[in-house]
Amino acid sequence: MFIQELSKLTGVTAKAIRYYESLGLMPLPRRADNNYRVYTSDAAERLRFIVAIRTLDFSLTEIAAFLEARDNDQLLCHGVLDPLAERVLEIDRRIADLSALRETLNGIRSKAQNLPPDSECNEQCACYLLAVNGEDAQLTIRTDNRTDEDIN
Repeated sequence: MFIQELSKLTGVTAKAIRYYESLGLMPLPRRADNNYRVYTSDAAERLRFIVAIRTLDFSLTEIAAFLEARDNDQLLCHGVLDPLAERVLEIDRRIADLSALRETLNGIRSKAQNLPPDSECNEQCACYLLAVNGEDAQLTIRTDNRTDEDIN
């Protein structure tokens, strides 16, 4: 099958398929006489595996490790327990971060709602409250030894 057929079969765009190939997650397919990529049913199954693992929020690096172990018949059920535990801990951290963010935003909104609507921007305005709280949040994040990329 050609890339468009694989795309339709799996729901993955042709661009994403080519990207996965460039990263080595998908093996390079053989080429037809017209130089079109030709895929097998194994490629569709592998692509479905990648998509399934990706929807569980594993990184492409982690997926590459799973695929390498799988390709070498070393992906055992117990072999994914540690990454699953790490993923759950990361989710718990995100939930805590999002809960704290919600509390901060609700606090700013509450303070800002009590301000006169026509007041000038000063230390009591919503813009100032957002900026100050944003700086405080950045300091908290930095002291947690995490970067913006760790959070995203």
